[in-house]
Amino acid sequence: MSMLKKLKGLFVVEDENANKSQTAPSKEPSIEEIEKSLKQSGEQTASSSPTSSPASQKPELKSNTSQAAPSGKPDAKFVDVLLKSLEENNQKGFDYLEFKQALQNLGNVDMDQKTRYQSALAMAKTMGATKSTLLQSAKAYTKVLDSEGAKFKQASQNQMQKQVVGKEDEIKGHQKAIADKEAMIKKLQKEIEQHKLQLEKTKTSLNNASAKVQLTTDKFMLAFNSVKGQILKDIEHMQSYL
Repeated sequence: MSMLKKLKGLFVVEDENANKSQTAPSKEPSIEEIEKSLKQSGEQTASSSPTSSPASQKPELKSNTSQAAPSGKPDAKFVDVLLKSLEENNQKGFDYLEFKQALQNLGNVDMDQKTRYQSALAMAKTMGATKSTLLQSAKAYTKVLDSEGAKFKQASQNQMQKQVVGKEDEIKGHQKAIADKEAMIKKLQKEIEQHKLQLEKTKTSLNNASAKVQLTTDKFMLAFNSVKGQILKDIEHMQSYL
């Protein structure tokens, strides 16, 4: 049995209802793979997120799904990352991990917890370990986990910077473009109103000019017909009387 599998037996409570047909062990993800997973999660969220809010509103970042705090059984891939780091930093001899194995072996024995710990320590002493060395090794493993936690935190912050802050800048860009175009629309609407006013003034001027021309034409034709009528009347009389 591999060391990593032993560690899973120590730290992970297996789900009895899990699919037993899945016997092939999964590859333990590295912290770099976890960072890649974070990046892909951010890109998937971005691709399904709604369009940005209007420019007059402050950017409001909402996820398209409800993100509840994780509960219940720990995620297997994260557990694998942490246990793999413990495996890589396993100390020689009988240390905390072997002590935990001893505790587990005594789990089926009818005794209280204090007695179980004392019995495991007695067994550890036969292997050259002491309370002090066991505590030191346990604390060393917590530092290993702290190191992995710091790596993950940095990876998470990197993706937060790329996926969230970058999107905030993109939202601001869209908002500025919307504001600029809305200002342009207002300017065009104002110009359209001015053209409408000029149009009405021009129509009024056209109607007035047309009326004046028609009035002048009517006056001319009245005079024209009067003078010409007299001449035609004289021609008629001349032809009759002379």
